[in-house]
Amino acid sequence: MSNSAMIDNVIPPADVVKRAARIGAEIRNIKLSGDLPDQTIAAINSVLLERKVIFFRDQDHLDDTQQERFALRLGKLVPHPTLGATNGTGSILELDSARGGGRADIWHTDMTFVDAYPKISVLRGVVIPPFGGDTVWSNTAAAYLDLPPPLQRLANELWAVHSNAYDYAVKTRASEADKKYHDEVFTRTIYETEHPVVRVHPETGERTLVLGDSVLRFVDIPKYDGQRLFDLFQSHIVAPENTMRWNWKEGDVAIWDNRATQHYPVNDYGEQHRVVRRATIDGDVPVSVDGRHSVMRIKATRQPPTRVA
Repeated sequence: MSNSAMIDNVIPPADVVKRAARIGAEIRNIKLSGDLPDQTIAAINSVLLERKVIFFRDQDHLDDTQQERFALRLGKLVPHPTLGATNGTGSILELDSARGGGRADIWHTDMTFVDAYPKISVLRGVVIPPFGGDTVWSNTAAAYLDLPPPLQRLANELWAVHSNAYDYAVKTRASEADKKYHDEVFTRTIYETEHPVVRVHPETGERTLVLGDSVLRFVDIPKYDGQRLFDLFQSHIVAPENTMRWNWKEGDVAIWDNRATQHYPVNDYGEQHRVVRRATIDGDVPVSVDGRHSVMRIKATRQPPTRVA
Protein backbone atom coordinates (compact mmCIF):
# COMPACT_ATOMS: atom_id res chain seq x y z
CA MET A 1 0.00 0.00 0.00
CA SER A 2 1.39 3.43 -0.92
CA ASN A 3 1.92 6.05 1.77
CA SER A 4 -0.86 8.26 0.35
CA ALA A 5 -3.27 5.31 0.25
CA MET A 6 -2.44 4.50 3.88
CA ILE A 7 -3.22 8.08 4.87
CA ASP A 8 -6.47 8.10 2.88
CA ASN A 9 -7.62 4.93 4.65
CA VAL A 10 -7.29 6.65 8.05
CA ILE A 11 -7.79 10.38 7.37
CA PRO A 12 -10.24 11.20 4.56
CA PRO A 13 -8.59 13.40 1.87
CA ALA A 14 -11.26 16.05 2.42
CA ASP A 15 -10.06 16.41 6.04
CA VAL A 16 -6.52 17.39 4.97
CA VAL A 17 -6.72 21.00 3.80
CA LYS A 18 -3.55 22.49 2.32
CA ARG A 19 -2.62 25.97 3.53
CA ALA A 20 -0.13 26.78 0.75
CA ALA A 21 1.29 24.92 -2.24
CA ARG A 22 4.63 24.07 -0.66
CA ILE A 23 3.93 23.91 3.06
CA GLY A 24 1.22 23.48 5.66
CA ALA A 25 -2.03 21.58 6.08
CA GLU A 26 -4.94 21.70 8.49
CA ILE A 27 -6.25 18.29 9.57
CA ARG A 28 -9.90 18.32 10.55
CA ASN A 29 -12.16 16.02 12.58
CA ILE A 30 -9.46 14.54 14.81
CA LYS A 31 -9.47 14.96 18.60
CA LEU A 32 -5.84 14.74 19.67
CA SER A 33 -5.07 12.47 22.61
CA GLY A 34 -2.58 9.93 23.84
CA ASP A 35 -5.13 7.21 23.11
CA LEU A 36 -5.36 7.63 19.33
CA PRO A 37 -4.91 4.38 17.36
CA ASP A 38 -1.43 3.63 16.02
CA GLN A 39 -2.73 3.94 12.46
CA THR A 40 -3.96 7.47 13.15
CA ILE A 41 -0.62 8.50 14.67
CA ALA A 42 1.19 7.02 11.65
CA ALA A 43 -1.10 8.90 9.27
CA ILE A 44 -0.58 12.18 11.16
CA ASN A 45 3.18 11.66 10.98
CA SER A 46 2.98 10.93 7.25
CA VAL A 47 1.08 14.16 6.57
CA LEU A 48 3.61 15.99 8.74
CA LEU A 49 6.55 14.66 6.73
CA GLU A 50 4.88 15.71 3.48
CA ARG A 51 3.49 19.12 4.53
CA LYS A 52 6.19 20.05 7.15
CA VAL A 53 3.70 21.77 9.51
CA ILE A 54 0.16 20.67 10.34
CA PHE A 55 -2.63 22.27 12.36
CA PHE A 56 -5.59 21.12 14.44
CA ARG A 57 -8.33 23.51 15.49
CA ASP A 58 -10.63 23.14 18.51
CA GLN A 59 -8.37 21.11 20.79
CA ASP A 60 -9.58 22.89 23.93
CA HIS A 61 -9.82 19.57 25.77
CA LEU A 62 -6.02 19.41 26.03
CA ASP A 63 -4.21 20.48 29.18
CA ASP A 64 -0.45 20.24 29.74
CA THR A 65 -0.58 16.59 30.79
CA GLN A 66 -2.75 15.58 27.85
CA GLN A 67 -0.57 17.56 25.46
CA GLU A 68 2.45 15.61 26.72
CA ARG A 69 0.60 12.29 26.44
CA PHE A 70 -0.23 12.99 22.82
CA ALA A 71 3.28 14.28 22.02
CA LEU A 72 4.77 11.10 23.49
CA ARG A 73 3.10 9.17 20.69
CA LEU A 74 5.43 10.97 18.26
CA GLY A 75 8.63 10.13 20.15
CA LYS A 76 10.62 10.75 23.31
CA LEU A 77 9.95 14.12 24.96
CA VAL A 78 12.89 16.38 25.70
CA PRO A 79 12.90 19.57 27.82
CA HIS A 80 14.62 22.75 26.72
CA PRO A 81 18.36 22.37 27.52
CA THR A 82 18.67 25.73 29.31
CA LEU A 83 15.10 26.63 30.28
CA GLY A 84 13.92 23.21 31.41
CA ALA A 85 10.17 22.62 31.75
CA THR A 86 7.47 24.80 33.26
CA ASN A 87 4.36 24.24 35.36
CA GLY A 88 5.71 21.07 36.91
CA THR A 89 5.60 19.12 33.64
CA GLY A 90 8.36 16.95 32.26
CA SER A 91 8.87 18.81 29.01
CA ILE A 92 6.32 21.60 28.42
CA LEU A 93 7.86 25.03 27.81
CA GLU A 94 5.50 27.96 28.38
CA LEU A 95 6.04 31.05 26.24
CA ASP A 96 4.20 33.92 27.94
CA SER A 97 4.39 37.36 26.33
CA ALA A 98 4.01 39.00 29.76
CA ARG A 99 7.29 37.48 30.94
CA GLY A 100 10.85 37.71 29.67
CA GLY A 101 11.67 35.43 26.78
CA GLY A 102 8.08 35.08 25.57
CA ARG A 103 8.53 36.79 22.19
CA ALA A 104 11.03 35.13 19.84
CA ASP A 105 10.48 37.37 16.82
CA ILE A 106 13.26 35.87 14.69
CA TRP A 107 13.47 33.21 11.99
CA HIS A 108 14.80 30.08 13.64
CA THR A 109 14.70 26.32 13.97
CA ASP A 110 14.20 25.22 17.57
CA MET A 111 17.37 24.55 19.59
CA THR A 112 19.92 24.19 16.78
CA PHE A 113 22.57 25.25 19.28
CA VAL A 114 22.72 21.59 20.41
CA ASP A 115 23.68 18.68 18.19
CA ALA A 116 20.58 16.43 18.36
CA TYR A 117 18.04 19.25 18.26
CA PRO A 118 14.33 18.29 18.39
CA LYS A 119 12.79 16.58 15.40
CA ILE A 120 9.22 17.70 16.11
CA SER A 121 7.59 20.52 18.07
CA VAL A 122 3.97 20.44 19.31
CA LEU A 123 2.64 23.92 20.15
CA ARG A 124 -0.72 24.66 21.77
CA GLY A 125 -2.47 28.03 21.81
CA VAL A 126 -3.55 28.83 25.38
CA VAL A 127 -4.14 32.60 25.44
CA ILE A 128 -4.43 34.21 22.01
CA PRO A 129 -4.87 37.98 21.49
CA PRO A 130 -7.81 39.27 19.40
CA PHE A 131 -5.39 40.41 16.70
CA GLY A 132 -1.74 39.78 15.85
CA GLY A 133 0.48 37.01 17.17
CA ASP A 134 0.50 34.88 14.00
CA THR A 135 3.34 32.44 13.29
CA VAL A 136 4.97 32.01 9.88
CA TRP A 137 6.65 28.75 8.84
CA SER A 138 9.03 28.07 5.96
CA ASN A 139 9.94 24.87 4.11
CA THR A 140 13.73 24.49 4.11
CA ALA A 141 13.63 21.48 1.78
CA ALA A 142 11.80 23.51 -0.87
CA ALA A 143 14.29 26.34 -0.32
CA TYR A 144 17.20 23.98 -1.04
CA LEU A 145 15.54 22.77 -4.25
CA ASP A 146 15.11 26.40 -5.36
CA LEU A 147 18.87 27.01 -5.22
CA PRO A 148 20.66 26.93 -8.58
CA PRO A 149 22.88 23.81 -8.83
CA PRO A 150 26.14 25.72 -8.20
CA LEU A 151 24.70 27.16 -4.98
CA GLN A 152 23.43 23.73 -3.95
CA ARG A 153 26.96 22.39 -4.35
CA LEU A 154 28.36 25.27 -2.30
CA ALA A 155 25.77 24.79 0.44
CA ASN A 156 26.54 21.05 0.54
CA GLU A 157 30.12 21.85 1.56
CA LEU A 158 29.43 24.56 4.14
CA TRP A 159 29.27 24.16 7.91
CA ALA A 160 28.02 26.76 10.40
CA VAL A 161 28.41 27.27 14.14
CA HIS A 162 25.10 27.67 15.99
CA SER A 163 24.86 29.03 19.54
CA ASN A 164 22.23 30.08 22.07
CA ALA A 165 24.43 33.12 22.73
CA TYR A 166 23.63 35.02 19.54
CA ASP A 167 23.18 38.79 19.82
CA TYR A 168 19.52 38.69 20.80
CA ALA A 169 19.22 42.41 21.54
CA VAL A 170 20.43 43.31 18.06
CA LYS A 171 18.38 40.73 16.15
CA THR A 172 15.00 41.38 17.78
CA ARG A 173 12.83 44.18 19.14
CA ALA A 174 13.54 42.83 22.61
CA SER A 175 12.26 44.53 25.74
CA GLU A 176 14.56 45.03 28.71
CA ALA A 177 12.87 42.04 30.39
CA ASP A 178 13.53 39.92 27.29
CA LYS A 179 17.19 40.97 27.18
CA LYS A 180 17.64 40.18 30.86
CA TYR A 181 15.96 36.80 30.43
CA HIS A 182 18.18 35.98 27.46
CA ASP A 183 21.38 36.97 29.27
CA GLU A 184 20.60 35.45 32.67
CA VAL A 185 18.44 32.40 31.86
CA PHE A 186 18.57 31.41 28.18
CA THR A 187 22.39 31.62 28.07
CA ARG A 188 23.03 30.37 31.60
CA THR A 189 24.88 27.53 29.88
CA ILE A 190 26.31 28.35 26.47
CA TYR A 191 26.31 25.80 23.69
CA GLU A 192 28.07 25.93 20.34
CA THR A 193 27.48 23.28 17.71
CA GLU A 194 28.82 22.85 14.18
CA HIS A 195 26.05 21.78 11.81
CA PRO A 196 26.20 21.15 8.08
CA VAL A 197 24.34 23.87 6.20
CA VAL A 198 22.63 20.99 4.37
CA ARG A 199 21.43 17.96 6.31
CA VAL A 200 19.92 14.78 4.92
CA HIS A 201 16.49 14.23 6.45
CA PRO A 202 16.58 10.83 8.22
CA GLU A 203 13.01 9.86 7.23
CA THR A 204 12.39 11.42 3.81
CA GLY A 205 15.95 11.57 2.42
CA GLU A 206 15.34 15.22 1.45
CA ARG A 207 18.13 17.77 1.73
CA THR A 208 17.18 20.65 4.03
CA LEU A 209 18.94 23.90 4.87
CA VAL A 210 20.02 24.32 8.50
CA LEU A 211 20.40 28.03 9.26
CA GLY A 212 18.33 30.61 11.18
CA ASP A 213 19.36 33.29 13.62
CA SER A 214 21.23 30.97 15.99
CA VAL A 215 24.08 30.96 13.46
CA LEU A 216 27.19 32.71 14.78
CA ARG A 217 29.52 32.12 11.86
CA PHE A 218 30.47 29.80 9.04
CA VAL A 219 33.39 27.44 9.53
CA ASP A 220 36.56 28.66 7.76
CA ILE A 221 34.74 31.63 6.19
CA PRO A 222 35.69 35.23 7.11
CA LYS A 223 33.02 37.37 8.80
CA TYR A 224 32.46 39.64 5.78
CA ASP A 225 31.84 36.77 3.37
CA GLY A 226 29.94 34.75 5.97
CA GLN A 227 27.32 37.44 6.46
CA ARG A 228 26.65 37.56 2.73
CA LEU A 229 26.43 33.80 2.46
CA PHE A 230 24.00 33.73 5.36
CA ASP A 231 21.83 36.42 3.79
CA LEU A 232 21.89 34.63 0.42
CA PHE A 233 20.78 31.22 1.68
CA GLN A 234 18.41 32.59 4.33
CA SER A 235 16.66 34.71 1.68
CA HIS A 236 15.67 31.52 -0.15
CA ILE A 237 14.32 30.02 3.08
CA VAL A 238 12.07 33.01 3.83
CA ALA A 239 10.94 33.61 0.23
CA PRO A 240 7.15 34.03 0.38
CA GLU A 241 6.47 31.06 -1.91
CA ASN A 242 8.19 28.77 0.63
CA THR A 243 6.16 30.02 3.59
CA MET A 244 2.70 29.99 5.14
CA ARG A 245 1.15 32.02 7.96
CA TRP A 246 -1.15 30.69 10.69
CA ASN A 247 -3.73 32.86 12.43
CA TRP A 248 -4.01 31.39 15.92
CA LYS A 249 -7.16 30.70 17.88
CA GLU A 250 -7.27 29.41 21.44
CA GLY A 251 -7.21 25.62 21.43
CA ASP A 252 -5.20 25.37 18.21
CA VAL A 253 -2.33 22.89 18.01
CA ALA A 254 0.52 23.26 15.51
CA ILE A 255 2.97 20.42 14.88
CA TRP A 256 6.04 20.97 12.75
CA ASP A 257 8.97 18.98 11.45
CA ASN A 258 11.82 20.89 13.06
CA ARG A 259 14.32 19.22 10.71
CA ALA A 260 12.75 20.74 7.60
CA THR A 261 11.37 24.12 8.71
CA GLN A 262 12.08 27.48 10.22
CA HIS A 263 9.44 29.60 11.90
CA TYR A 264 8.87 33.20 12.91
CA PRO A 265 6.45 34.21 15.70
CA VAL A 266 5.31 37.69 14.64
CA ASN A 267 5.59 40.27 17.44
CA ASP A 268 2.75 42.51 16.28
CA TYR A 269 0.27 42.29 19.14
CA GLY A 270 1.60 45.06 21.40
CA GLU A 271 0.78 44.69 25.08
CA GLN A 272 -1.93 42.08 24.53
CA HIS A 273 -1.44 38.80 26.33
CA ARG A 274 -0.30 35.72 24.40
CA VAL A 275 0.54 32.32 25.92
CA VAL A 276 1.52 29.19 24.01
CA ARG A 277 2.94 25.94 25.40
CA ARG A 278 5.33 23.67 23.53
CA ALA A 279 6.36 20.04 23.82
CA THR A 280 9.40 18.91 21.84
CA ILE A 281 10.33 15.47 20.55
CA ASP A 282 13.95 14.35 20.79
CA GLY A 283 15.85 14.38 17.51
CA ASP A 284 18.97 12.82 16.08
CA VAL A 285 22.34 14.32 15.18
CA PRO A 286 22.24 15.79 11.65
CA VAL A 287 24.21 14.08 8.90
CA SER A 288 25.74 16.06 6.04
CA VAL A 289 25.57 15.16 2.36
CA ASP A 290 29.00 13.50 2.66
CA GLY A 291 28.06 11.53 5.79
CA ARG A 292 29.61 13.63 8.56
CA HIS A 293 27.77 14.34 11.80
CA SER A 294 27.19 17.60 13.65
CA VAL A 295 29.52 18.22 16.61
CA MET A 296 28.80 20.11 19.84
CA ARG A 297 32.15 21.62 20.75
CA ILE A 298 31.62 24.11 23.58
CA LYS A 299 29.53 23.80 26.72
CA ALA A 300 30.41 26.57 29.13
CA THR A 301 29.14 29.50 31.17
CA ARG A 302 30.47 32.84 30.04
CA GLN A 303 29.45 36.17 28.50
CA PRO A 304 27.66 35.79 25.15
CA PRO A 305 29.75 36.54 22.03
CA THR A 306 28.58 38.93 19.34
CA ARG A 307 26.82 37.32 16.42
CA VAL A 308 28.78 37.85 13.19
CA ALA A 309 26.80 35.91 10.62
